[in-house]
Amino acid sequence: MQKEIDSLVRDRVRGLRLARGWTLEALASRCELSPSTLSRIETGHQRITLEHLVALSHALDTSLDRLVAPEGNDDVVIRPEPESMGRTTFWLLSRERDRHGMFIAKMRITQDRENEDLQVHPGNEWFTVLSGVVRLQLGAREILVYPGQAVEFSTMTPHLIQAHEEPAELLIMLDRDGEQAHLPTRGQQ
Repeated sequence: MQKEIDSLVRDRVRGLRLARGWTLEALASRCELSPSTLSRIETGHQRITLEHLVALSHALDTSLDRLVAPEGNDDVVIRPEPESMGRTTFWLLSRERDRHGMFIAKMRITQDRENEDLQVHPGNEWFTVLSGVVRLQLGAREILVYPGQAVEFSTMTPHLIQAHEEPAELLIMLDRDGEQAHLPTRGQQ
Protein backbone atom coordinates (compact mmCIF):
# COMPACT_ATOMS: atom_id res chain seq x y z
CA MET A 1 0.00 0.00 0.00
CA GLN A 2 2.80 2.44 0.93
CA LYS A 3 4.57 1.81 -2.40
CA GLU A 4 1.32 2.46 -4.28
CA ILE A 5 0.85 5.80 -2.51
CA ASP A 6 4.51 6.75 -3.08
CA SER A 7 4.14 5.94 -6.76
CA LEU A 8 0.88 7.89 -6.98
CA VAL A 9 2.44 10.95 -5.32
CA ARG A 10 5.47 10.79 -7.63
CA ASP A 11 3.19 10.58 -10.67
CA ARG A 12 1.11 13.52 -9.40
CA VAL A 13 4.18 15.68 -8.78
CA ARG A 14 5.52 14.95 -12.25
CA GLY A 15 2.09 15.40 -13.87
CA LEU A 16 1.45 18.74 -12.16
CA ARG A 17 4.92 19.96 -13.07
CA LEU A 18 4.50 18.99 -16.73
CA ALA A 19 0.94 20.39 -16.87
CA ARG A 20 2.37 23.77 -15.92
CA GLY A 21 5.09 23.44 -18.55
CA TRP A 22 7.82 23.57 -15.90
CA THR A 23 11.23 21.98 -16.15
CA LEU A 24 12.78 20.21 -13.19
CA GLU A 25 14.83 23.36 -12.64
CA ALA A 26 11.75 25.60 -12.61
CA LEU A 27 9.94 23.50 -9.99
CA ALA A 28 13.13 22.98 -8.00
CA SER A 29 13.64 26.72 -7.67
CA ARG A 30 10.04 27.15 -6.45
CA CYS A 31 10.30 24.50 -3.74
CA GLU A 32 13.96 25.06 -2.80
CA LEU A 33 15.08 21.57 -3.80
CA SER A 34 17.88 20.79 -6.20
CA PRO A 35 16.86 19.61 -9.68
CA SER A 36 18.70 16.32 -9.06
CA THR A 37 16.78 15.73 -5.80
CA LEU A 38 13.51 16.47 -7.57
CA SER A 39 14.45 14.11 -10.41
CA ARG A 40 15.26 11.33 -7.93
CA ILE A 41 11.93 11.94 -6.16
CA GLU A 42 9.99 11.75 -9.44
CA THR A 43 11.77 8.57 -10.56
CA GLY A 44 11.53 6.80 -7.21
CA HIS A 45 15.24 6.86 -6.44
CA GLN A 46 14.76 9.04 -3.36
CA ARG A 47 12.28 8.65 -0.58
CA ILE A 48 9.70 11.46 -0.28
CA THR A 49 9.77 13.13 3.13
CA LEU A 50 7.10 15.24 4.77
CA GLU A 51 9.30 18.30 4.21
CA HIS A 52 9.44 17.49 0.49
CA LEU A 53 5.66 17.06 0.34
CA VAL A 54 4.98 20.37 2.07
CA ALA A 55 7.40 22.25 -0.20
CA LEU A 56 6.09 20.55 -3.35
CA SER A 57 2.40 21.09 -2.54
CA HIS A 58 3.07 24.78 -1.90
CA ALA A 59 5.13 25.18 -5.09
CA LEU A 60 2.52 23.32 -7.17
CA ASP A 61 -0.35 25.37 -5.66
CA THR A 62 -2.23 22.33 -4.40
CA SER A 63 -3.08 21.03 -0.96
CA LEU A 64 -1.06 18.37 0.77
CA ASP A 65 -4.26 16.32 1.04
CA ARG A 66 -4.79 16.38 -2.72
CA LEU A 67 -1.18 15.45 -3.36
CA VAL A 68 -1.29 12.32 -1.18
CA ALA A 69 -4.97 11.28 -1.43
CA PRO A 70 -5.45 7.69 -2.57
CA GLU A 71 -7.16 7.15 -5.89
CA GLY A 72 -10.89 6.57 -5.86
CA ASN A 73 -14.08 8.08 -7.17
CA ASP A 74 -14.58 10.49 -4.27
CA ASP A 75 -12.04 12.89 -5.75
CA VAL A 76 -13.86 12.82 -9.09
CA VAL A 77 -17.58 12.40 -8.48
CA ILE A 78 -19.37 15.27 -6.78
CA ARG A 79 -22.66 14.40 -5.13
CA PRO A 80 -24.33 17.76 -4.61
CA GLU A 81 -26.84 18.21 -1.84
CA PRO A 82 -29.60 20.81 -2.32
CA GLU A 83 -29.46 23.87 -0.08
CA SER A 84 -32.41 26.24 0.02
CA MET A 85 -32.49 29.95 0.74
CA GLY A 86 -35.88 31.54 0.35
CA ARG A 87 -36.89 31.33 -3.30
CA THR A 88 -33.62 29.72 -4.41
CA THR A 89 -32.30 26.18 -4.18
CA PHE A 90 -28.73 25.56 -5.19
CA TRP A 91 -26.50 22.56 -5.72
CA LEU A 92 -22.79 23.21 -5.47
CA LEU A 93 -21.16 21.45 -8.43
CA SER A 94 -17.53 22.16 -7.63
CA ARG A 95 -15.73 20.71 -4.65
CA GLU A 96 -13.74 23.83 -3.97
CA ARG A 97 -12.76 26.98 -5.74
CA ASP A 98 -10.72 26.40 -8.84
CA ARG A 99 -7.36 28.13 -9.25
CA HIS A 100 -9.14 31.36 -10.16
CA GLY A 101 -11.34 31.33 -7.05
CA MET A 102 -14.54 30.30 -8.84
CA PHE A 103 -17.47 28.16 -7.69
CA ILE A 104 -19.94 26.49 -10.03
CA ALA A 105 -23.52 25.89 -8.90
CA LYS A 106 -26.85 24.85 -10.33
CA MET A 107 -29.61 27.16 -9.12
CA ARG A 108 -33.38 26.75 -9.18
CA ILE A 109 -35.26 30.00 -8.72
CA THR A 110 -39.00 29.98 -8.05
CA GLN A 111 -41.35 32.88 -8.73
CA ASP A 112 -39.89 36.30 -8.18
CA ARG A 113 -40.80 38.35 -5.16
CA GLU A 114 -41.74 41.96 -5.45
CA ASN A 115 -39.54 44.69 -4.02
CA GLU A 116 -36.28 42.74 -4.07
CA ASP A 117 -33.23 44.97 -3.97
CA LEU A 118 -30.66 45.02 -6.73
CA GLN A 119 -27.26 43.77 -5.61
CA VAL A 120 -23.84 45.28 -6.23
CA HIS A 121 -20.55 43.56 -5.41
CA PRO A 122 -17.07 43.37 -6.93
CA GLY A 123 -16.37 40.85 -9.68
CA ASN A 124 -18.06 39.34 -12.69
CA GLU A 125 -20.86 36.84 -13.04
CA TRP A 126 -21.68 34.30 -15.70
CA PHE A 127 -24.69 32.02 -16.03
CA THR A 128 -26.52 29.96 -18.61
CA VAL A 129 -30.21 29.09 -18.44
CA LEU A 130 -31.02 25.38 -18.39
CA SER A 131 -34.82 25.64 -18.19
CA GLY A 132 -37.46 28.31 -17.74
CA VAL A 133 -36.81 31.97 -18.44
CA VAL A 134 -34.66 34.21 -16.26
CA ARG A 135 -35.32 37.90 -15.82
CA LEU A 136 -32.02 39.72 -15.34
CA GLN A 137 -32.29 43.28 -14.10
CA LEU A 138 -29.04 44.99 -14.96
CA GLY A 139 -29.19 48.58 -13.83
CA ALA A 140 -32.22 50.14 -15.54
CA ARG A 141 -32.34 47.35 -18.16
CA GLU A 142 -34.48 44.24 -17.95
CA ILE A 143 -33.24 41.31 -20.01
CA LEU A 144 -35.05 38.01 -20.53
CA VAL A 145 -32.63 35.11 -20.86
CA TYR A 146 -33.95 31.91 -22.45
CA PRO A 147 -32.76 28.28 -22.21
CA GLY A 148 -29.44 27.80 -23.96
CA GLN A 149 -28.50 31.47 -23.69
CA ALA A 150 -25.71 32.70 -21.44
CA VAL A 151 -24.88 36.09 -19.97
CA GLU A 152 -21.78 37.64 -18.47
CA PHE A 153 -21.68 40.99 -16.72
CA SER A 154 -19.81 43.11 -14.21
CA THR A 155 -21.41 42.78 -10.80
CA MET A 156 -20.51 46.38 -10.05
CA THR A 157 -23.64 47.13 -12.10
CA PRO A 158 -26.71 46.81 -9.84
CA HIS A 159 -28.30 43.48 -10.74
CA LEU A 160 -31.00 41.00 -9.78
CA ILE A 161 -31.61 37.49 -11.11
CA GLN A 162 -35.25 36.30 -11.00
CA ALA A 163 -37.44 33.63 -12.53
CA HIS A 164 -39.86 34.96 -15.15
CA GLU A 165 -43.43 33.60 -14.87
CA GLU A 166 -42.33 30.07 -13.85
CA PRO A 167 -39.41 28.45 -12.01
CA ALA A 168 -36.08 28.56 -13.82
CA GLU A 169 -32.86 26.58 -13.52
CA LEU A 170 -29.46 27.92 -14.37
CA LEU A 171 -25.82 27.01 -14.16
CA ILE A 172 -23.86 29.84 -12.57
CA MET A 173 -20.19 30.58 -12.04
CA LEU A 174 -19.40 32.71 -9.01
CA ASP A 175 -16.23 34.21 -7.64
CA ARG A 176 -15.77 34.75 -3.88
CA ASP A 177 -17.76 38.01 -3.91
CA GLY A 178 -20.59 36.44 -5.91
CA GLU A 179 -20.57 33.44 -3.60
CA GLN A 180 -21.07 35.70 -0.59
CA ALA A 181 -23.83 37.68 -2.32
CA HIS A 182 -25.80 34.75 -3.76
CA LEU A 183 -24.89 31.84 -1.51
CA PRO A 184 -24.49 33.38 1.95
CA THR A 185 -24.43 30.05 3.76
CA ARG A 186 -21.43 29.01 1.64
CA GLY A 187 -19.71 32.38 1.86
CA GLN A 188 -19.61 32.20 5.66
CA GLN A 189 -17.72 28.90 5.70
